[in-house]
Parts: sequence; structure tokens; C-alpha cells
Amino acid sequence: MSFSSNVKEELSKISTLNNKQSVKAELIGYLITNNVNIDERNIKFSTENEYNINRFSKLLSNLGIVNHEIDIQGKIYTVSFRKTYLLEKIEFKNKEIILEDNINKQLEDEICRKSLVRGSFLGGGSINNPENKYHLEVIFSSQENAIYIANILNSYEIECKILNKSHCYSLYSKEGETISNLLAFIGASSSVLKFEEIRVVRDMRNNVNRLVNCETANLNKIINASLKQIDDIKLIKEQNEFKNLSKNLQEIADVRLKNPEASLIELGNMLEVPVREIWC
Repeated sequence: MSFSSNVKEELSKISTLNNKQSVKAELIGYLITNNVNIDERNIKFSTENEYNINRFSKLLSNLGIVNHEIDIQGKIYTVSFRKTYLLEKIEFKNKEIILEDNINKQLEDEICRKSLVRGSFLGGGSINNPENKYHLEVIFSSQENAIYIANILNSYEIECKILNKSHCYSLYSKEGETISNLLAFIGASSSVLKFEEIRVVRDMRNNVNRLVNCETANLNKIINASLKQIDDIKLIKEQNEFKNLSKNLQEIADVRLKNPEASLIELGNMLEVPVREIWC
């Protein structure tokens, strides 16, 4: 099972069904995503996640919408029901739910705002395996709703960006800390712990790799410089000019020939009178 599926499984088991306003807010979250089709008579929600479809069905039943059908075709689960069942509970605008002032008043408390965002993630969200890369996104059918959800998250210092895609809008983040905070906000506590565990290991591995790359680069520089110095010393000896060098240069040249892998600082410490002592 993917990391994204594990998150949705956890969210689908959250016990908030005793709060009718929270249930309604979460259902609205589902319905504003791009996985919902609304026409004049019917509403259909589709997903590949069985936990997700069960959660959606429970939300409907909790609001008294028991006459809904679940259809399975291949890996796709679809819940369909009559639009009229929701008209008394949720207002529509041009076959869509637009989060405007009439809904704002119903989402004033924090529990409902969290439920709304949770529903939108369950309905149209996905998250990559953090071992590979940090990327979370939620797909909405309208720009207004994407902005609305973004503003809720921003009010809790969870900053996401919005991307205009073909016929939909993506609310997304590629920042590990932002994703972790968003998962915590919608109630995925266990997933946050797993995400942070992977994040710490990944960041440590990246730091180690950077240090190794830096050390390798420095070592390559030392080796290249050493090879050039050795070639020059050999050339001087071949031309019988080595005896014309000062004793200090002859000493350090001999030390270099015997220690091709040493850095200049290390060579200085190998001299009869170490360079560091001369500097002191």
C-alpha cells in the first residue's frame, strides 16, 4: 500500500461522525474536488481507495442520505446519489459548490475547518512517498475553492501554492515541514510520525552525502595538485637542477615524493622543522 493510501486509511477511521456540522464540512470537502461529477440530477464521487469510499458513504448515511449506490468497475469505486438529497443541506452554484459567505458561517469553528480540509484531501488529494520526494497536492474543480482552502491553511501558517492545470486547480506543497504540518492539521497523527521518521533519515542521508561529496572533491583537488607537484619535482631532478634548490625546498620536495596523498598542511607538519612551528 502506498504512503498516500495509508494516510487516507488513517483519516477514514477518525471518529468525528457524532458532530453533524463536522460531517457536513467534511462532505463539502469531498464535493469540491475534481473527482466529483455533478449534473442537474445526480452527484457522483469516484476513487480508487476503498477506505475513502467507505468514509464517504458513512458521511452520507450520517446526514440521512441512505439512498446512495456504490458501484465497482475494475479498481474504481463510485458512489452516486440524487442531488435533491443535498439541496436542503448544501447550496449549489452552476452545478458546483462554491465556498462563499453562506458556507463561511457554517465553517467558523476550527473543527469544521479541519474537517473541510480533511474531506478535500480525502476526495482529491495525494502524497508521494517521502522517501523519494516531498510532494502533496489536492485537485479542485474551481479556483475559488482552491483559494478558499489555501486561505484556511495560511491562517494556520501552512502555506501552499496553487497551480492552474487543464480544467482543474492544484493546491500543492513540496516542502517537508509544510506537508507534515498539513497532515497534522487534518488529523493524520500516525502518518505525521512516519513522515517525520522518513524525513529525518532522508535529511541525514542527504547531509552525509553532501559531506562525502565535499570530502571527495577536496581529496581530488589534493591528488591533482600532488601529481602536478611530483611531475615538476621529477622534471627538476631529470634536468639536474634539484641541487640548486634551497635546502627547505629540497626537504619539502622529498617529503612530497614520499607522501603523494598528503595535503600541504600535512606536508608542513612532516618537515624537520614543522611549518606550524615556524609560523608560531
